[in-house]
Amino acid sequence: MRFDVVTLFPELFGPFLECGVTRRAYESGQVQVRLWSPRDFAEGNYRRVDDRPFGGGPGMVMMAGPLARCLEAIRADRTDRAPVMLFSPVGEKLDHARVERWSAGEGAILLCGRYEGIDQRFIDRHVDVQLSLGDFVLSGGEIAAMALLDAVARRQPGVLGDEDSHQFDSFNPALDGLLDCPHYTRPEEWEGQRVPPELLSGHHARIERWRRERRLEITARERPDLIAAARAAGRLTTSDEAFLAQLR
Repeated sequence: MRFDVVTLFPELFGPFLECGVTRRAYESGQVQVRLWSPRDFAEGNYRRVDDRPFGGGPGMVMMAGPLARCLEAIRADRTDRAPVMLFSPVGEKLDHARVERWSAGEGAILLCGRYEGIDQRFIDRHVDVQLSLGDFVLSGGEIAAMALLDAVARRQPGVLGDEDSHQFDSFNPALDGLLDCPHYTRPEEWEGQRVPPELLSGHHARIERWRRERRLEITARERPDLIAAARAAGRLTTSDEAFLAQLR
């Protein structure tokens, strides 16, 4: 799996690729990340990659020319027809299902915008997918690109210490799309607060029921839309519904 990242600030990715559990994916080559700067493909003495917007207004706009030449070089370096992904407020929100699809693919070309945006003509001609992290604006697409890379890398075999870890992530179909439950570790009592007795019981069925009920409780309180989706998909059992009824 290979991701080519087009960014004006490739130095931002150094610490990200070298730290944390997901670095295993990059070091092993399971997820290849190559960084490209449009400045290397800009023309003139000043290597300009941006200019004032037509029609006036604040800020600058990334020029189509350097981006197009950068993309041409990436295409020549790849053997596949990887999709070009732009991180943009107009894109669909990145969610668990989309992460799963990208995790099983061959990668993409990630385009990190800056300033007021990118010349629309480049977007119309070359961009295949637009994604957003949510209804807010970042200074550039680098953080969004890192979020996607991290989410994809942690799903690769052998990256996490426990192969089952990501199976219990929030939003995972393995949890029926619910939020995850609370977690506890040593000591058993901390500042007067004890670990729930169910988790200390050693009774597997009791522990799993406690975890299920906490997932239902937290999801019903924080994300009732996920409860509605699980119900519509037939993922809630009779005992789930009985527990939820008690919360009302």
